[in-house]
Amino acid sequence: MRLAAPKLITYDFEKPILELERKLEELRRMATEQNVDLHDQIAEMEKTVEETKQSVYTHLSAWQRVQLARHPRRPYTLDYLAAIATDFIELHGDRRFSDDRAIVGGFATIDGVRVVVIGHQKGRDTKENILRNFGCAHPEGYRKAMRLMEMAERFGLPIVTIIDTPGAYPGVGAEERHISEAIAVNLREMTLLEVPIISAVIGEGGSGGALGIGVADRVLILENAYYSVISPEGCAAILWKDRANAAKAAAALRITAKDLLELKLVDEIVPEPLGGAHTDLGEIAATLKTHLLKHLEEILALPVPERMKKRYQKFRAHGHFTEKAGNAAQMTPPRDVETAVAA
Repeated sequence: MRLAAPKLITYDFEKPILELERKLEELRRMATEQNVDLHDQIAEMEKTVEETKQSVYTHLSAWQRVQLARHPRRPYTLDYLAAIATDFIELHGDRRFSDDRAIVGGFATIDGVRVVVIGHQKGRDTKENILRNFGCAHPEGYRKAMRLMEMAERFGLPIVTIIDTPGAYPGVGAEERHISEAIAVNLREMTLLEVPIISAVIGEGGSGGALGIGVADRVLILENAYYSVISPEGCAAILWKDRANAAKAAAALRITAKDLLELKLVDEIVPEPLGGAHTDLGEIAATLKTHLLKHLEEILALPVPERMKKRYQKFRAHGHFTEKAGNAAQMTPPRDVETAVAA
């Protein structure tokens, strides 16, 4: 199954592939229209196209992966639910203010396993993006998410959260309704839930907006997704006073799936089809489903006290680092520093 699109966005690093594909199509058209045997040339060109794809997509920079994570045809939460879940019943509202359409959730069945699914949802066009607030949730979105998690706790159902947001909405209304408090409550309460929790970062994992539904026993991330305390553009604006340095910031932040796995901030990378998740929804959905079910089975096998202890220890370990001790000469402050301190 492939996501239909009239015209896919092309990034600069993909142009060599598109040029080769154009030449391949010309060869095929020539062979058909002029009735000539170009089988060998076509086979050679097909091989070149595949080799070029392998070379390009396996050596992407951090910024290039961010671009793929934001691809407008990339599958979103509801796309995955339609592909891997049955009996999805969406539930609405936080029972306090309103229904935030930037977060969707409800009951679903994944290969016979009954779960509660909660995820960020972006839009495909301007109208839907306005409805979904570009995937940036308000406080009521996180309160709706917690309401559904508490419901899952009452019924003893595992929770699956799907993360894909640039960040929580930073507007005046969100501040008036206490966005930071809503996220903080989720962080606290998710550590205390006794049911299993699996999180999957499928696109953008932006700051507290992502973490607000991301405290889980296992955190998975798609190969071309990213998870970061700040966007590359925001980081560049702060450090270099210029958003044009976003590529440099993306590399410095170490926000790619590979970096996050090395830092032990995620538990597993979910491989994507060559070219990105948007190229084949059926393949990436099946892969994600396999990984979700594997981790759910492992976590369900753990006794509740052990599961909660491991979840707590997992997040307590985040941010630990070691400093390499220098020799005495290196650690002695310069003379002018000593004089300044003495004064």
